[in-house]
Amino acid sequence: MDVLHSAMWVDDVEAMDEFYTEGLGLERTREFVGGDGATNRFFAGESDAEIQLKFVEGEEDDDPTGFDHVAIAVADIEATIDTLGAEFGSELVRGPKLLEEKGVRIAFVTDPEGYVVELIEEVSE
Repeated sequence: MDVLHSAMWVDDVEAMDEFYTEGLGLERTREFVGGDGATNRFFAGESDAEIQLKFVEGEEDDDPTGFDHVAIAVADIEATIDTLGAEFGSELVRGPKLLEEKGVRIAFVTDPEGYVVELIEEVSE
């Protein structure tokens, strides 16, 4: 088994698109309108896992629910936190923290919609 994607409803799809492509370096992989009338826009990194943003033009949801976080691998956690904060208003929720037993550093930041993004940096011993 493998993770295919994480999905979330968004209001400002353009801000989210810039955050995931320019801020985190992901690539927009596909887009389609589903049977529910929502546009589905997908983003991916180097693996097959994707992030799915769902939105309906002209509709806003003041309280998106049902989503905890999405995890993204980064090369330099501090530089990523600084860039996301300066360029996208991202806030640091928690971390960075070293998980020595897993060989990673993690931090949690917010994206433009307030969703939590977990940043994971592999560390060498």
